[in-house]
Amino acid sequence: MHYIGIDIGSTAAKVVVRGDTELEFVMPTGWSGKETAGIIKERLLERGIDVADSASKVVATGYGRVAVDYADKVITEITCHGRGGREMGGENCAVIDVGGQDTKVILLSRGMVQDFLMNDKCSAGTGKFLEIMANRLGVTLTELFDLASAGQVLPISSLCTVFAESEVISYIGEGRRREDIAAGVVDSVAAKVAQLALRKDLPEQIILTGGLSGSTYFAECLSGKVGKPVTPTEYGTYAGALGAALLAKEKLSQK
Repeated sequence: MHYIGIDIGSTAAKVVVRGDTELEFVMPTGWSGKETAGIIKERLLERGIDVADSASKVVATGYGRVAVDYADKVITEITCHGRGGREMGGENCAVIDVGGQDTKVILLSRGMVQDFLMNDKCSAGTGKFLEIMANRLGVTLTELFDLASAGQVLPISSLCTVFAESEVISYIGEGRRREDIAAGVVDSVAAKVAQLALRKDLPEQIILTGGLSGSTYFAECLSGKVGKPVTPTEYGTYAGALGAALLAKEKLSQK
């Protein structure tokens, strides 16, 4: 059997396969979720996995989950990220997922989603804002974190991406160091994520998932803001897709 989890986010699509074959891959979502779903289907077929086969069970999640017309089941992001987070952080933990469009804080108790929060789809507290600012500074996202780690924080107070970008442009015009601007940008996002997370009573075990999950520097910034250690996860980009694949096995294996 092949248990396939497909998480089509606003920026990237993640795929995890468990069962007879184990694999994962990530790709840009592009302009059309339906087109992305078709490409995923073709890439799986190249690996010998036919989603139309009765031996394949597919669960879709994420921003573009409804575009996966071959999915056996569609499950919400919170449920899938919670299940993937449980696999990575244990049964009693908080999952902070910083995505391209939104940020999610999911509290798990005994392996089940106890509570959750999502931001109001303002990109100023998401990975998209960092991507925009990295482009403005002429660096990659990885280089942005490297610069930030060597800089002193310049305050970026605007809650709106457009106005925050104006602040960055002003700093550039003033000749401020890129390291200091980068530090201000990362600190700004960490502050907004922490502000969301601190609306809940966080447990001692907190893991970071999503596109920024592999960044030790961002995890350290966030730890300072929430007052508790936030653990980066190497596999965190795939949290939603992994959860979807595991749920495919748990919910669909008997059908």
